[in-house]
Amino acid sequence: MATESTTPLRVRPRIWIGLVIYLAYVAVVFTVQQATGIPYTSLGDSGRDLFLGAGLSLIVGAVLLAITTSLLGWWRPALFERTRAAHRWPIIAPVLMAVALGVNLASTDWASYDGAFFAASIVLLLVGFTEELTTRGLLLVGLRSRLSEVWVWLLTSALFGLMHLINALSGQPFAPTLQQVFLAFGAGTIFYVLRRVTGSLIWAMVLHGFWDFSTFAVGHGAAGPLAGLGPVLEIVAVVVALVGVAFVIRGADERTATP
Repeated sequence: MATESTTPLRVRPRIWIGLVIYLAYVAVVFTVQQATGIPYTSLGDSGRDLFLGAGLSLIVGAVLLAITTSLLGWWRPALFERTRAAHRWPIIAPVLMAVALGVNLASTDWASYDGAFFAASIVLLLVGFTEELTTRGLLLVGLRSRLSEVWVWLLTSALFGLMHLINALSGQPFAPTLQQVFLAFGAGTIFYVLRRVTGSLIWAMVLHGFWDFSTFAVGHGAAGPLAGLGPVLEIVAVVVALVGVAFVIRGADERTATP
């Protein structure tokens, strides 16, 4: 069980601070990606395009988020719960997502990778750190300053989903982008459940990073015959998470400041 630090936070959590950090992260990622001139639909063309079109923005975002979190003094509440959820069975949802991740990796055409492309792909693992720290880390800390936990889950998951709308502005057609937004809401719920059950955001960061890596990997080259099983398991995991989230919220009192 994670314990709350007795050291006062440098900056008292506020909802507006969490929202500003969220909007700033989205703006930074979008600006860096636009500056490189690599459209979203071309990320898989080469290691160079993948690094400039996605990896570079993640590196910049990770550095800025680490600085921001340190200045605020929010590392502990961003990464750890005071009390883990009493109900542990919802861990089934992230376990199913991990199985789907394994299926994706097993179905990947690794022969289609060259050294540069693989190196650029590894950088994609940073998405677990940046997007989790932004939404289910710093935004969550800000929201917990005044809102009940059900709103914390709903808003962090919804804003995580909406974050993916920038892909439409980067060249991805709107229909698949909208589908991505809804799936991201479900994935965000899975990551929230994992945080509450384990008491730490770190496991969600790891699962998130490898999940995005696996979904990108399986789409590169010629996918194996089991590739279609991954998305099915993802949907099942989302359904389980949407049922289980009520149980991990029950009795939660993780507010970071008194109103």
